[in-house]
Amino acid sequence: MSLLEQPSRPVSSFARLRRPGGPGGGRPGGRPRPVRELLLIAALFTVYKLGRLLANDRVSEAFGNAHRIWDVERALDLPSELHLQHGLLHSQFLVHAANCYYAYVHFPAMALFLLWIYLRRPAHYRWIRRVLVALTAGALALHLLVPLAPPRMLPATGLIDTAARFGPSVYGSPQHDTMANQYAAMPSLHIGWAAIIAIGLVVTCRTRWRWLWLLHPVLTVAVVVSTANHYWMDGIVVLALLAVAVLLLRAPAPVLPAAGPPRAAEPETS
Repeated sequence: MSLLEQPSRPVSSFARLRRPGGPGGGRPGGRPRPVRELLLIAALFTVYKLGRLLANDRVSEAFGNAHRIWDVERALDLPSELHLQHGLLHSQFLVHAANCYYAYVHFPAMALFLLWIYLRRPAHYRWIRRVLVALTAGALALHLLVPLAPPRMLPATGLIDTAARFGPSVYGSPQHDTMANQYAAMPSLHIGWAAIIAIGLVVTCRTRWRWLWLLHPVLTVAVVVSTANHYWMDGIVVLALLAVAVLLLRAPAPVLPAAGPPRAAEPETS
C-alpha cells in the first residue's frame, strides 16, 4: 500500500484544541464584533453580580453549610487550611503579596486574557467565551443553591482574615457590603477562572514554556486557601465543573488541508 492510499490518522483531542480553525488559525466568519462582545460580557457580568446578591440574606444557612463543609473535609482527611495559613504567616511580605494577588489579579487577568485571545487567537475565542460563561453560570447556580460562609468567618477553623488583619482588603462588613455576596464561597471562581486562563494559554501558545501557565491556578489555590477566603472543597468543585464544561463544549475540529490528486506515474526510461 502506498503512502497516498493509507487512511489518514485521526486527529487527537489535544490537536483539535490547538488547531480549531485550520493551518492559518482562522475561523469561518472571523472574530466577533468588539462592541457586541463588550456589551455581551458586561451584561453577563451584571447578571452574575445581581444573581450573587440574591443569597445575601441566607446567613444562617451559609454558616450551617460552612460547618458541614469543614466536617466533610476532615472526614476526607484533606490537608488543613490552617497549616497552609501558618506557613504564610511566617512572612509579612508573603501575607501582603497573597492579599494583593487575591484582590488585584482575578478580574484584570481574565480581562487581559480575553483581550489577547480575541486579538491573537480569534479561532479559539468563541470556545473560551462559551466555557467561561458555562462555568460562571454553573457557579452562580451553586452560589444560590448552597450559600457558604468562607473559612475566615468561621471561628471553628482557627483561621484569621489575613486581608482584614494585614491588608489590602476588598470586602467590608458583610452586613453592609452591597457590592459583593460574601456568602458565595462555593465554588471558587478565583480558581475556576485561573484554570480557564491556564488551559487557554497552554492550548493556544506554541512555546515549550506554555506549561508554566499552570502555575497560575496552582498559585491561586494556595492564595485563596491560605488567606482563608476558600476551602479546599471550593476548588475541587469548581475544577469538576470546568472539566464538565470543557468536555461538553468542545473546540471546533481543525480544518485539515485537502489531499491533492495522486500524481501520475512517470514513464520508465530505458
